[in-house]
Amino acid sequence: MAVQKLPIARAINESLRTALENDPKVLIMGEDVGKLGGVFRVTDGLQKDFGEDRVIDTPLAESGIVGTAIGLALRGYRPVVEIQFDGFVFPAYDQIVTQLAKMHARALGKIKMPVVVRIPYGGGIGAVEHHSESPEALFAHVAGLKVVSPSNSADAYWMMQQAIQSDDPVIFFEPKRRYWDKGEVDKEAFPELSASLEQGRSSSALLHKAVVAREGSDLTLVAYGPMVKVCLEAAAAAEEEGKSLEVLDLRSMSPIDFDAVQASVEKTGRLVVVHEAPVFLGTGAEIAARITERCFYHLEAPVLRVGGYHAPYPPARLEEEYLPGLDRVLDAVDRSLAY
Repeated sequence: MAVQKLPIARAINESLRTALENDPKVLIMGEDVGKLGGVFRVTDGLQKDFGEDRVIDTPLAESGIVGTAIGLALRGYRPVVEIQFDGFVFPAYDQIVTQLAKMHARALGKIKMPVVVRIPYGGGIGAVEHHSESPEALFAHVAGLKVVSPSNSADAYWMMQQAIQSDDPVIFFEPKRRYWDKGEVDKEAFPELSASLEQGRSSSALLHKAVVAREGSDLTLVAYGPMVKVCLEAAAAAEEEGKSLEVLDLRSMSPIDFDAVQASVEKTGRLVVVHEAPVFLGTGAEIAARITERCFYHLEAPVLRVGGYHAPYPPARLEEEYLPGLDRVLDAVDRSLAY
């Protein structure tokens, strides 16, 4: 059957499996991705089926993992590397921002860098320090990187396909607390993508399109990754009070589909941007600034932002106080509608 109901983690696993089957140049690398199948079991069974030469258990050396992927990409491979947890990416940050992101420009376009860096990110799983970070804005700020995050199983499957087909490096943030959320995945849902894969052409343009997850008329909620579910819950709660909220799933933090955000805001007149990362200098700041410029005469209220606090991620017992939840989103909605 083409349509299956899968958790996000399994959808990514199926997408990686499809990529390994379709292209012998696709490799998977990372700490414990092989025999263990990853700490979240996202790569479970892949080494068994495709061998240790294509699903490679690496040493605990993030800089070495990404550096090796860069070398493999130079030799024509399409490596997909896993950073085991979000907070572990920083030993590889230099390789990512000074090598991976710059190589295409440095070579005047002659060198492609088809590398996907998978990063489970965000909180909500009761983890210890360095296991619940949301560093997406750090990477979105770096020219030369594409930065994306799926919020549901169908997007997890197809966005991974599109990321692997991209000739530019993609930072693929996976919302770890949503790994077990189930949704329908239709492996034949995008015939234009399938045709593109068969003909060996990049379909990565589809990767950066925002999607309206729920129609509304009074206010737009923009979110991505783990916060899309919270915004959908907020829209459902607001409906009981007679408020119609539109939820836009951004899907991509670099590039950002500003046209889709603009179209929604021109309809509703109000915008609240929600993300798990700190509000200060977060993705929401760029969206707020850009939409204020584009939609000044359509806005009925200032663009508001909801997110984490500008503080180190707290111990697990306090993380529910740190993470933006339903009440904080609805409070921002009420403040916006009060103007």
